[in-house]
Amino acid sequence: MHKILFIQPTIYDDKGLLVKKRKQYFVGLAHPLLAALLPEGWDAEICLELTEEIPYDTDADVIGIGGVGHAAKRAKDIAIEFKKRGKTVFMGGPMVSLVPELAKEYCDSVMIGDSEETIVELCHDIERGELKPFYQKPLTSLSTPPPRFDLIVNKKIGDFLPVQAGRGCPNNCSFCTISCLFKGRYIRREIDEVVRDIKQIKALGFKKFLLVDDNIVSDPEYMLELCRRIKPLKMKWMSQCAIQIADNPVLLKAVADSGCYVLSFGLENINPQALKDVNKAWCDPNDYLRVLKTVNAAGIEVASEMIVGLDTDTPESIEATARFVEKSTIIAPKFYCLTPIPGTPLNEQMHEAGRIADENVLEYKPSKSVLNTPNMTADEVTEQYWKLYERLYSMKNILRRTLFNKRFFKHPVRTLFFFGVNMIYRSHIKRRVAPNIL
Repeated sequence: MHKILFIQPTIYDDKGLLVKKRKQYFVGLAHPLLAALLPEGWDAEICLELTEEIPYDTDADVIGIGGVGHAAKRAKDIAIEFKKRGKTVFMGGPMVSLVPELAKEYCDSVMIGDSEETIVELCHDIERGELKPFYQKPLTSLSTPPPRFDLIVNKKIGDFLPVQAGRGCPNNCSFCTISCLFKGRYIRREIDEVVRDIKQIKALGFKKFLLVDDNIVSDPEYMLELCRRIKPLKMKWMSQCAIQIADNPVLLKAVADSGCYVLSFGLENINPQALKDVNKAWCDPNDYLRVLKTVNAAGIEVASEMIVGLDTDTPESIEATARFVEKSTIIAPKFYCLTPIPGTPLNEQMHEAGRIADENVLEYKPSKSVLNTPNMTADEVTEQYWKLYERLYSMKNILRRTLFNKRFFKHPVRTLFFFGVNMIYRSHIKRRVAPNIL
């Protein structure tokens, strides 16, 4: 028997210390899924470093390291340590896929892009002693066996598990790694398989799931049928999508009726020119408040993601962003510094303009700007980023959008939950750790 130890790394905080938490709420789907795809004669373990210590003395002969972009530096350090111990190490994930040559310096092999159709090949090559430096094969189908959630359900995780409906996105925002990797492609799963996975999660004792999909409204007819199938299961769920759902009342009602209680929107910025600059002109910031109220009125809470450090940003525009969020129905606002991830059009554009203040991609993270803008230096952008977070996660603002809000009388239990979420985010901000990154 061969064994792979899959590791989901944590990150370093601004002091260079490992970020640790009591629970890992957002559990990645990649490792349970890849574990289910392993060929005969292979087994797997999963380590969630956010809540666990890495078992460097593992009996696994192969180490697979994944994780999102801001965990790249930690992933590198883990790979180096296991290589010292004589283990075969491979790496994968969005950041690794965009800088495979850099990642290869620290491991034996790199899986570029989607790994479902290459994991078996990698395992057989290891058996033969013929491991290739890179593995890459375009994804042609999202049909998979049920994920190996048995490998993580006894760990310190939250009260929901991930289910995937589709992968990719039809939009092409210039800063987005999804856009860069999928180039406008969107592949959806058969509804029977999605429902099968939701039922598996319910059978494991969970009452909630996270629908992993970069844009669930890109195929309204598909989503309507999926909602029809989800509703009888009486599960609560969360996802993210484009704001156009607010203008499809039939779909919005179906999503809400099926148990969706949170949607996350990538609003990015409240300046129309800023959105044009990043190929997201199809969003109208002047309509954001209406959109958010419409979704909220359907019984769905709104989380948001916005970018700090676009060309139009100034201290005054960021102040206006704070006022916009305070006026909105957003219950959990999140922010990211604009980051020129290698491989994206943004990186090429900023590199040619000589505006990248730090070319070390292993240091990139959502809480630190590396771009000098027309109005602010990279350090000034970072300063404004934390000021924005500190203001919006003051006790006054947390209470205003939770316990001292009319939503508390409509959904008291749910609002209490989000009060707790806001307080956790507040504690992260005080530690200079970007909220909701793990």
